[in-house]
Amino acid sequence: MKKAHILVIAVIAVAIGIIMSAAGDASVYVSFREARERASEGNLTKVHVVGRLPRDGQKNILGLEYNPVLDPNYFAFTLVDTNRIAQRVIYFNPKPQDFDKSEQVVITGAMRKDIFVADKILLKCPSKYVEKDIKGATAAVN
Repeated sequence: MKKAHILVIAVIAVAIGIIMSAAGDASVYVSFREARERASEGNLTKVHVVGRLPRDGQKNILGLEYNPVLDPNYFAFTLVDTNRIAQRVIYFNPKPQDFDKSEQVVITGAMRKDIFVADKILLKCPSKYVEKDIKGATAAVN
């Protein structure tokens, strides 16, 4: 075989390896009910769950548990998914910055018994552009 053929075969093998590893790490978006069903079937693959944080009348987050003095790598909270199912979530890392300001939360992880253990937390914070500010900032056409 020529060196060019060997090089092409090596490049193809590396490309297939990259594609296979990326496909193995892919996770799907599910509800807490589906995550619980997957876990009961023995499927412990990581999933994404989208939800909102329950708040009281003063807009304080309910069920938030974080004490950095006691354990800075233990953060627990309650998340309500898009089907309005509330679930306790544990994140074994420090509380993300601006967590209290977030409107929507996407967590990646898996169910472990009755608790969702998150590996990653993605926050969707409120826009800094408020509708009234946008209207006031536009130029008038004469």
